[in-house]
Amino acid sequence: MISKKCKYALKALLYISKNSGGKAILTSSIAQDENIPRKFLESILRSLRNNQILYSKRGKEGGFLLLRDPKEIYIVEIMRIMDGPVAMLPCVSLNYYQSCEECDEKNCAIKGMFETIRDKTLEVLGGTSLHDLNQQ
Repeated sequence: MISKKCKYALKALLYISKNSGGKAILTSSIAQDENIPRKFLESILRSLRNNQILYSKRGKEGGFLLLRDPKEIYIVEIMRIMDGPVAMLPCVSLNYYQSCEECDEKNCAIKGMFETIRDKTLEVLGGTSLHDLNQQ
């Protein structure tokens, strides 16, 4: 299950992607139109800016813009920024691996099943961009 933080990040990015037309989008507009608590949204947008997904512009026409084309921003990247590992178990994580203390990983049927789940999940999330979601 993804966190509310991740869901809101995706909603905010989709909103910016759909509505910017090259102009910065105000946090207040996103918060109001997407029904996201403003303070929580500010924290989310700051994380996305710090991870080079968004650019923040100050001043009269300030707000947020995507740093890359929506076709180049994949859902898996946003999920990792917001929630960390995509894998359901640390022993199958590609980026955040931790060994299991209670089992022999070489003979663990559970690990094999969750590696398959991880691979299928990464296939979908790694192959789906903001642009793709906007087309649905």
